[in-house]
Amino acid sequence: MQLTGTAALRRAAAADHGVLATLHHERGADLVPVCFAIVGQLVAVPIDRVKPKASTDLARLRNLEADPRATLLVEHWDALDWSTLWWVRISLQWSPGEAGDTARLERSLRDRYPQYRDAPFAQILVFRIRAVTGWAAW
Repeated sequence: MQLTGTAALRRAAAADHGVLATLHHERGADLVPVCFAIVGQLVAVPIDRVKPKASTDLARLRNLEADPRATLLVEHWDALDWSTLWWVRISLQWSPGEAGDTARLERSLRDRYPQYRDAPFAQILVFRIRAVTGWAAW
């Protein structure tokens, strides 16, 4: 069953993680699991300092600088009960967030994920939602 944009965004916003896809000029799609927050027509993806990283100069940043389009895929899978399957694909446009937007998105990330409550972010990627599609078995 095709989901409406509103229903799809509601499911995505309730999920705890998704997969962010950016485009690499040689390899094509670069996919990475991410935490995120959706506030209105904006999506925030943090680059945190909680999990170990060799550097905060990540491929997804270089990819977005070359091509600001991205996709967030959020899904629910149950190997035993396929009647509960669903997925949501959100087409995104990376854009520098305005100070008020970024502050609101940062609060949302901190509220959603206890690990971020007191941890500094290296950066928060702000995306504008361009399109939403989704499907559910029920």
